[in-house]
Amino acid sequence: MALNEILLGGGLSAVALLTLIQIAPVKVDPWSAIAKALGRAINGEVLKEVTDTKSQLEEHILTDSRSKILGFNRELLQHQKHTREDFIEILGVIDSYEDYCENHPDYKNSRCVHAVANIERVYDQLLVTGDFLAEVPQP
Repeated sequence: MALNEILLGGGLSAVALLTLIQIAPVKVDPWSAIAKALGRAINGEVLKEVTDTKSQLEEHILTDSRSKILGFNRELLQHQKHTREDFIEILGVIDSYEDYCENHPDYKNSRCVHAVANIERVYDQLLVTGDFLAEVPQP
């Protein structure tokens, strides 16, 4: 028996065995596992770059949200009036920021806690008095 006949016979036997295992009622899926391993090997660098980019994007969004919250609070402390829509917008930013903080317990959020509390306090007060800045109608 020649070497190529042994390899060909062994290779065909392996393919048949893997196919039977995949069809069997036991949920072992060797073809998918092999394809997944090959995909990760081929796309490993791309996956790492995507993960790094996602991390950088989250950090940017977090920094932007924190800046918006602190800036809005600074405007309130300087007695700048805001529309009801301005408050609704910043409350949405606060919700997103707090969701991030809740999902990342290692992130220290001592910088915005008081700003958020002040924004919410002023908003509650304005809901009672109705003293929001009047919105300019759109033409």
